[in-house]
Amino acid sequence: MIYKAIGLMSGSSLDGLDIAYAHFQETGGKWSFEIKYADCFSYPDDWINQLSQATALPAVDYHLLHTSYGHYTGELVNRFIDKHDLHHKVDLVSSHGHTTFHIPSRKMTAQLGDGAAIAAVTGLPVISDLRAMDIALGGQGAPIVPIGEKLLLPEFDLLLNLGGIANISAKSGGDYVAFDICSANRILNMLSGQQGVPFDEDGLMAASGKANEALLYELGRLEYYKLPYPKSLANAFGVEMVYPLIINYGLETPDALRTYVEHIVDQIRLAIVNLMPKAEGHQSPAEGQRLLVTGGGAKNKFVISRLQQVLEEPGIKVVVPEDNLINFKEAVIMGLMGVLRWREENNTLASVTGAKRNSIGGAIWMGAEA
Repeated sequence: MIYKAIGLMSGSSLDGLDIAYAHFQETGGKWSFEIKYADCFSYPDDWINQLSQATALPAVDYHLLHTSYGHYTGELVNRFIDKHDLHHKVDLVSSHGHTTFHIPSRKMTAQLGDGAAIAAVTGLPVISDLRAMDIALGGQGAPIVPIGEKLLLPEFDLLLNLGGIANISAKSGGDYVAFDICSANRILNMLSGQQGVPFDEDGLMAASGKANEALLYELGRLEYYKLPYPKSLANAFGVEMVYPLIINYGLETPDALRTYVEHIVDQIRLAIVNLMPKAEGHQSPAEGQRLLVTGGGAKNKFVISRLQQVLEEPGIKVVVPEDNLINFKEAVIMGLMGVLRWREENNTLASVTGAKRNSIGGAIWMGAEA
């Protein structure tokens, strides 16, 4: 059977809502997929402001935003369906939502975007709250994409997503482990904003700068990096801790960007060093391993070139795929997670999150009468 699903992803970089329509098929326990259409609907300034300030809102205003963002998301899905003539061709919509609060130590996570509102606007079955069950079972609720990487991209040993937050997955003993590494695009974009541009295209500004060794040292000593995995980051780590630390150094923007690029690359290298001895079939740092890099940061040529340089010695090959997979891997996997939820199959891996067990996560909202 072919499942025709729309996956929705809104990342911490606030660049917009990623929407991917893909076909998924399971044959003999193996999954295949085909991305049919994918778009990113950029957020207007008003929505950027609302989403970025959501955690400071009073409770009633926060819930009103949750509802209104759900209706807005549903309208974008309808626009996507109209654009690609997908009427009566979509089985379900699976929405990640936009993460605001994420406090796994207290068994709580929150994503804006009311699933009921999306279902009401689209008239389609909608799966939302994909992290909640794992959190309730004592897991980190993140990263949640490794289930899709395991089922859809088994040929890669390591998978790195460079979004607002950088996270990595690796095969380990027949299963997967994964964790958030550090803040990434969110910080780079905030620094670029000082020059009146939304992002540092191709990393040209960073490439022209010089790394500040004192700041690099201080960034590397942040407590989060000492924690063992499973572990995950909230957006507040970058916005409230990392960014102010960089600003306090008073660097010119190119130097600040270069310093933070070096920090990202170094933390990725350290994460891989930590993971590789445990990677499946390898007893030591593994030459010939392949690292798939996706997310907006995969288009930053300077970041990728630095990553290739630091991973050359361990013999790890950096693979950057075609654009649809670079930009929409997480949205596609949200679609798969919705399909698995619909089939009542596990869609979250305890080996990744540290939960008590694998789980079937997501609330289902029926958008049409029975």
